[in-house]
Amino acid sequence: MAQVHVLDHPLIQHKLAILRNVSTGVKEFRELISEIAGLMCYEATRNLPTEEVEVQTPVAVAKCRMLAGKKLAIIPILRAGLGMVDSMVDMIPSAKIGHIGLYRDPETHKPVEYYCKLPEDIGNRQVFVVDPMLATGGSAVAAIDFLKKHGCKQIIMMNVIGCPEGIKAVQEAHPDVEMYLAAVDERLNEHAYIIPGLGDAGDRIFGTK
Repeated sequence: MAQVHVLDHPLIQHKLAILRNVSTGVKEFRELISEIAGLMCYEATRNLPTEEVEVQTPVAVAKCRMLAGKKLAIIPILRAGLGMVDSMVDMIPSAKIGHIGLYRDPETHKPVEYYCKLPEDIGNRQVFVVDPMLATGGSAVAAIDFLKKHGCKQIIMMNVIGCPEGIKAVQEAHPDVEMYLAAVDERLNEHAYIIPGLGDAGDRIFGTK
């Protein structure tokens, strides 16, 4: 079973507290989602392979470490996942970006696909699937299913907030997928919303409440 990493860095936890607040407006919410994703990206990329290179400094030759040519891809689950992309691309600008569009059926709470566009060489890339909320886990499982059908073998899931039900669903369906979260909340309510959570992340990012 792949590891689940809950990131307790003080900066992440501080920003998460503001993010949860019902009075936090759209602009600040959007900025916080991006900032948290950037901080999480540091940990999620910790094990990327590096190689030794020689660099000429103004004084002498230094032996340094650089990424070992690993191809990366960031795949947001639409629409809320878009809020996590920009800060990650700022740090790994060579990463390609794909999109998987899913919505949750209000009656069954199951994911329905409406869009999927991936880089042609996605099967050769280390993939980061990003979505602010991991609730039932249905969207995450479906997205990972699509990626594996396209040949992806190295997949990391990144969520700002999750719950035990969603984590269990992903682990049972895809035990090889490593997971990074900023918080694991108490449970789901009868409407499949995370408690205490932060409400609908997509509505709060895009101001569509």
